[in-house]
Parts: sequence; C-alpha cells; structure tokens
Amino acid sequence: MKKGQIREGIVMDVKFPNKGNVKLMPASADAEAKSSMKENGTEERSCIQAEEKEEFCTVKNVLPGQHLSLMITKVRKGKGEGRVLQVLAPSPDEIQAPCPHFGNCGGCTYLALPYEKQLGLKEKQVKELLDSVLFRQERSWEFEPIKASPVQFGYRNKMEFSFGDEVKDGPLALGMHKRGSFYDIVSVKDCRIVDEDYRQILQGTLAYFTEEKAPFFHRLTHVGYLRHLLVRKASHTGEILIALVTTTQEERDLAPFRDMLLALPLQGKIAGILHIENDSVADVVKSDRTLVLYGQDYFYEELLGLKFKISVFSFFQTNSYGAEVLYQTAREYIGNLDKEDCVVYDLYSGTGTIAQLMAPVAKKVIGVEIVEEAVEAAKKNAMLNGLDNCEFIAGDVLKVLDEIEEKPDFIILDPPRDGIHPRALQKIIKYGVDRMVYISCKPTSLVRDLEVLLGNGYVVEKAVAVDQFPWTGNVETVCLLKKIKQKLLSNAGRE
Repeated sequence: MKKGQIREGIVMDVKFPNKGNVKLMPASADAEAKSSMKENGTEERSCIQAEEKEEFCTVKNVLPGQHLSLMITKVRKGKGEGRVLQVLAPSPDEIQAPCPHFGNCGGCTYLALPYEKQLGLKEKQVKELLDSVLFRQERSWEFEPIKASPVQFGYRNKMEFSFGDEVKDGPLALGMHKRGSFYDIVSVKDCRIVDEDYRQILQGTLAYFTEEKAPFFHRLTHVGYLRHLLVRKASHTGEILIALVTTTQEERDLAPFRDMLLALPLQGKIAGILHIENDSVADVVKSDRTLVLYGQDYFYEELLGLKFKISVFSFFQTNSYGAEVLYQTAREYIGNLDKEDCVVYDLYSGTGTIAQLMAPVAKKVIGVEIVEEAVEAAKKNAMLNGLDNCEFIAGDVLKVLDEIEEKPDFIILDPPRDGIHPRALQKIIKYGVDRMVYISCKPTSLVRDLEVLLGNGYVVEKAVAVDQFPWTGNVETVCLLKKIKQKLLSNAGRE
C-alpha cells in the first residue's frame, strides 16, 4: 500500500461518523508476480504469507458492501487513507437517493440507504463505541434499541445557506458546500431535509440576486457582498425567520428583496426578515449589526407543552420532532427524584429546554451555559412558561462551578461536540451525586468522558441512541450513570 496507488476494495463496515473500513484487493502488480511464480513452480512460503496478509484503509462517505475503486492518499504506520474514484458495485442495501444533489452536496451521508438500515448502522456504531470502554464494568448495563426521528424528510428547523459559485467564475450559487470542498457551493434547490418553504425561499433569493448581479464574498480575496442566507422555521407554530448576511462593501436597497420574500406562496408565516452585516474574514454567520427589514427578530416554537422564544442565533435543536423524543427519553432516564427539595444542575443548558422540563419535579434547577444570548433566552423562556424555580448562569462550566453555593443532588450533562473539559469533569465527579444523565451529540467524545467517569466510581446503567439527524452521520446518545461505593473494574480494565 503506497500513496498514490489506485486500488480496489470492499467496504466491510462503517465506523462513526462516516469512516468506511475498506478491505483492499491485492495490487495488480503483486497479483501478476504471484501468477508468474505459480506458472514457473517457484512459489515460496513468503509469497503464501503475502497472499494471506490483508490490507485495510479508511475511506469517507461510503456504504457497507460497496465495491470501490480508490486512490491511496495517505499511509502512516501501516494504516492507509483513501479517496473514492468510482463505485464499481453498489451496496446490497443501496437504493436510489431521493435527492438529486446527493453525492455532490456535502450535507448528507446515508441518503442512499433505506432509513431502517441507516438506523441499524448508527445503533451498531454507538454500541461498538460504548462496548470499547464499558467492558471494564463488572456490572451489566442495558443498551436499548435506537429511537427513530418521527419525521425523516423536511425535519430541519434551521439552515445556513452559503453564497458562492459551483465552479470557479461560474454563475451565482446559493446552498451547501460541495462535498470535500471549502470553496465550491451547490445550489440545493431540491434539498429533502427541509420542507418546501425553505426551497422556495432559497430559489427566490438566488433568482433575485442573480438578476441584481450582486457579487458574493470570496473567501480568498475577502471581496464581495453576499455571504449567507439563514432560514429558521418553527416546526409546530410554522413561524419563519429569514436573515440575509452581507458585508458592508456595498450599499443596496433591500426593500425589493423583502417584498419578494413576502410575496412567496409559503405554507408558514414569515415572522421576521433581517439584514445582518458581517465583515469578519472567517466563514461564519455572525453579526456586527442587525437591521430588521420586516416584523421582528424572533419567533416562537413549542416543545413538549413548553413555549420557546427563538432568535436568529439562539441555540435550539435543529430537529424539533426528534428533540421531543430526545428530551422525553432524558426525562424517563431521570425518573423520580429521590428528594422533594432536590437541586438539579443542568450543565451546558443552551436555551434551558431540559431545565424547564425538570422544573416541575425539582426544588430548583440551575442551568450553566457559556453563550450569553442563550442564557438570556433561557430566562425569558422560563418566565414565558411560568417557571420561577429556574436559575440560569452565563459562563464557562469550569469556572462557574466554583461560584455556585448550592450543591446538586442530580446532574444533567449536555455538552457540545467536543465533550466536557477534563478539569470540569473532575469538578463534576467531586460532587458525588448518586445519578447523572449524559446527553451526547458525539459518541466518541462521550466514550472518552465515560472512561474517566468509570475510573472514578460511576457505572452506566443504560444507554440509547436517538436519531436526531436522519441521512447524516450524526447521532445523539443518552446515558444514565450511577455512583457506586467502590470501583467495579475488571482485571482487564485495571491493566
């Protein structure tokens, strides 16, 4: 296996999030040499051993069972990475993807798999990752069947579309990044993970600015006007918030753009249209100044009987229907709190959804979140829902834990993708609470943190994967942990 080689292989399995484990077929040169030796009767034992040696490499964006032609792009310490050149034979489970952009757009990974097969793959990935650390437990644990998203298509309640071009100096495009590219943009006018309102808003916006000959912001030269189009739609209330993100390099009258959007035959109702100015060189959606072109800069969404006020930058689960499954699962895992005067910590609390779900059964819930806007939204949402026993603190969990006087009886963890800071995790462990619920959007980070928790007297009682992101490689996991009096580690674990 050498860098630059063209090889063939079969995808044996796919590890989280989308790393295909490909078994390579013998290189053609090796095969010819072995054939020649056999014909001459000079085959040596070393050759037989070479035949038995198996080579594997990692390839992204593939499906189990596919027969691939690929190029080896990296070899290090006997481990290779590759890039797909051609799918020579499809996976036995493969179907025609329902989206014409699949494979070109970088948004979806498993759109060519039936949904039930995708669920099985994600469940297997999470179980294997948990098994890799929980084998240390002498106490048994339960892994429940994966929970599906109630809605598989049109489930997204937020999309950040980028302006650019699909090929260098090509016509204006608006959509998602091309798979494997930082610069090229695919106009996803038929995207299936959003509903028809998103598609109409995208196409209307693209047609308007194409006619206006407005330039997009080049990520290399840092010159141009159009940057992003952010669309949010509440799944339950149908309210829509639209934000056009531009630089200040041009001054344009956006009233006709606003009027075009308002004239679209949408199923939902536009609550607000915003113009966000952003002169940062980074390719992120942020605001230097926000102007309201129509309506207001927020809308309302409902979740499990609670009402939430959401602004353009508020953190909120991108799948409202799946979020209800996720949070209801977390609530079931928490169960009945043992004490009537129970204090609950909701760490990495976002806009306070879980905290508010816990409020009716706790004396007090304290949420900690580093994003100040999310904390302000959480406070307003608690007031909106008539909850007076929720306190939300803005700050880094690592620092804020030293400042809170009330000690927790129960802790809920819902950290970002990178998991919990090691020093923050040690502070959480020192509270010694009997039970914790850990909600993770990246199971590899979860496994790393579980290893520390297991080494400090906790065991996992049960866990489940929840599919919040159909057709992508991402999945949520919920774990219930219990404190034990002594570390229950096997000899293998101690070694």
